[in-house]
Amino acid sequence: MNTGRACSRREFIHFIGGITATVFTHTVAGKNKTDIPFIQASSEDAVILADGLDYQLLVSWGEPINSGGDKFGFNNDYIDYVRIDNNPDDCLFWINHESVSQGYFLTSSEGALKSREDVELERREVGGSIVRISKSNGQWKVNRDDKYNRRIDANTRIPIIADAPIHGETEALGTFANCAGGRTPWNTILSCEENYHYYTGEVSLKGKRTLIREPSVGWDRFYPMVPEHYGWVIEIDPFSGQAKKHTSMGRFAHESATVIVAKDERCVVYSGDDKTNQFLYKFIADEPGSLEKGALYVADTLNGSWLLLDVKTNPKLEGYFRSQLDMLIRTREAGALAGATPLDRPEDIERDPETGSIFVTLTKNKGANRPYGSILKIEETNNDPLSLTFQASTFINGGESTGFACPDNLAFDVAGNLWFTSDISGEQLNYPPYSKFGNNGLFMIPMNGQQSGQVLQLGSAPVHAEFTGIRFSEDGRSLFISVQHPGENSADKNNLLSHWPDGGNSMPKPSVIVIEGDLINRFCV
Repeated sequence: MNTGRACSRREFIHFIGGITATVFTHTVAGKNKTDIPFIQASSEDAVILADGLDYQLLVSWGEPINSGGDKFGFNNDYIDYVRIDNNPDDCLFWINHESVSQGYFLTSSEGALKSREDVELERREVGGSIVRISKSNGQWKVNRDDKYNRRIDANTRIPIIADAPIHGETEALGTFANCAGGRTPWNTILSCEENYHYYTGEVSLKGKRTLIREPSVGWDRFYPMVPEHYGWVIEIDPFSGQAKKHTSMGRFAHESATVIVAKDERCVVYSGDDKTNQFLYKFIADEPGSLEKGALYVADTLNGSWLLLDVKTNPKLEGYFRSQLDMLIRTREAGALAGATPLDRPEDIERDPETGSIFVTLTKNKGANRPYGSILKIEETNNDPLSLTFQASTFINGGESTGFACPDNLAFDVAGNLWFTSDISGEQLNYPPYSKFGNNGLFMIPMNGQQSGQVLQLGSAPVHAEFTGIRFSEDGRSLFISVQHPGENSADKNNLLSHWPDGGNSMPKPSVIVIEGDLINRFCV
């Protein structure tokens, strides 16, 4: 299957061992002249799509991207792009690489501690890839040795934009745990550092600075790092590769950095903290064209209010932190003190292009008996992102009645329909309470017409994988999507859970695919 050509639906429903996955296709009446087909949940080791959709494998983990030896990184996630010479069919793509795998990808003996070689390999596989992708004769392809192609990884020196040095330093060594992100009006990419603590541990700054070692990927044996240098939003110029870490938007497990341009041309950036009972944030830049300084707010969704996190003006914060920078480093503490509303793991955020409403995926909260998650809707007063008041409501709940669980990434197509993916963790897939949901999937909710509000599953991911980073091309006819961590949680390389995309007894490979077809085209009319 790894041929670089488009695969038909009949081809890609075949999987390991010669068994064929049965896909039950249903239809729902809609505003289109023909019904929209969708699929039932599947547990097969394949990318399965509804009738009218095909996919092409674009780039996979470990493939060379330039003659200098750089390779496409591991566990690709967020995808975004900017035009080259104003050509929508010739773009520079940024792809996040969120994590490493600790089992069957080790070069040292099974069960042993990672060697320095293991760690150095992993440090080159995280961060992000910049690759030139162009469309020719109706097909997207990676230009493998383009002058712009490069990697930013855990070894890249990145300046920290802050009012003072952080733990004596003005730059950080590398970036990792890069999950979702955003794009600025000046065509730079925002990449979010999420679960950095697995690599660095965490630090307590209440009184004496204390390092809290957490379960990690084992890098600290060779590369001790400063936790305060991570957990930020990074801004990257894809043309030059220059990057910088912004402290202005706070430090936490950033899941997204969705940029909205306000009426005065300043940027407003929405971001979620992807941890149970953490918060939703909004940053309002001080001036157009820059994210280096501004005001950070946290959401009180119960009262519909954005609470300013400022040590000089918020009496709940004044005197608790040594400085505004100290507060930004300890953003979670500040949000709790200010009175923010704990949420069920706020993840991706998108703005409805027609109504201006803000949609936020809340993945789950099993401890509060909300294992299926939901999608939150934020309506800013007067539809103004600069407003400090809003109305919050549940747009849709996950569960067996709606056919999805644990929503994650979001995207709107050119017709205004809402697409999203699911993130049921690998060890819980196909077990209670998720038994009926199969593998993680790709879903669409029509926002208009007779189908409005219905959840249609249009895709199913391979075993233990999730679809991430969904991003439409400018004309809306191509959907770029990451297939992340297929075969995650395999015991060892002799007992693999997935062999996608190559099949046989091959090693699974995180990859980027392009989904196209008549089903998407009908929304572009």
